[in-house]
Amino acid sequence: MKPKLRAGILGATGAVGQKFIELLANHPWIEITAVAASQRSAGKKYGDVTNWLSGTPIPLSIANLEVQDCIPNLDCDFVFSGLDASVAGEIETSFAQAGYPVISNSRNHRFSPNVPLLIPEVNPDHLSLMKEQKFGKGFIVTNPNCSTTGLVIALKPLHDQWGLEQVNVVTMQALSGAGYPGVASLDILDNVIPYIGSEEQKMESETVKILGKIENKAFKNASIKISAQCNRVAVMNGHLECVNIKLKTKAKLDAIIQVWQNYQAEPQQLKLPSAPNPLIYYFTNEKYPQPRLHRDLGNGMAVSIGRLRECPLFDYKFVVLSHNTVRGAAGGAILNAEILIAKGLLTTR
Repeated sequence: MKPKLRAGILGATGAVGQKFIELLANHPWIEITAVAASQRSAGKKYGDVTNWLSGTPIPLSIANLEVQDCIPNLDCDFVFSGLDASVAGEIETSFAQAGYPVISNSRNHRFSPNVPLLIPEVNPDHLSLMKEQKFGKGFIVTNPNCSTTGLVIALKPLHDQWGLEQVNVVTMQALSGAGYPGVASLDILDNVIPYIGSEEQKMESETVKILGKIENKAFKNASIKISAQCNRVAVMNGHLECVNIKLKTKAKLDAIIQVWQNYQAEPQQLKLPSAPNPLIYYFTNEKYPQPRLHRDLGNGMAVSIGRLRECPLFDYKFVVLSHNTVRGAAGGAILNAEILIAKGLLTTR
């Protein structure tokens, strides 16, 4: 057994930071040795300053850690970032410049040159551009927006097999995607909010980058037309998305289902600790998938699909469900770290 890599958590007191801590408890490859947050929390015990949101207790070893400032002098090999976008860009850059690998859940560097926007089951080849970053021993890897992740995992096997021309997606996104305290109860109870700031643009731009290729040491977007409409609904966890697709070549309905069910990617082949197997669940029950019933499949890392049928405007339409705070946030970033470790790209400092 190799020694565990030491991780620091930036933005550790926030909702995403807490999810990192919850998911990394007893991780076989990674241990948390530092927690960092805003100056108002620095110098105090983590357990004393954190409004803990999980149903499981704060790990005692973490509760007793002293919260530090988000400056690059943490005793760790790399950092996970759950920082708010208002501060994440500058702080993450400072850590990378100081030689820390940064595995980020924040949006700030998703379209920076040579920064992979990574879903390990979809585009692990994009990690090759990390060496073009100008941070010395440090680097930055990001994961996509939570609504993008489930969609792209569903699209990847189809794009590989038949090619995609057009995608239309309408989302019903969980409250936890808005962070804590999130949406006011009087705004969301008995209601649906048909707008999430910049969410539609994120889905449209991130999807084509992730499904794109590397040419001449740069990312080249996939030539897919995509339109997104995003809604906030009164569900705690789990983003449900209604998707319409037009394929480049014809495909039979049964063949599409088989491709989803048989899809195996590098994380599953490497048996990474957080990699779900199967990655994709397909349900024949026309009422599935549902957030309350299926969001926790694969420990929240799997993607559920159902209701595949022909579409009179496109070729096919279907429904996708993924856990937004696990697969779409902290869990996705942890899987990113795991594939970096497995490839020898993330090691002790």
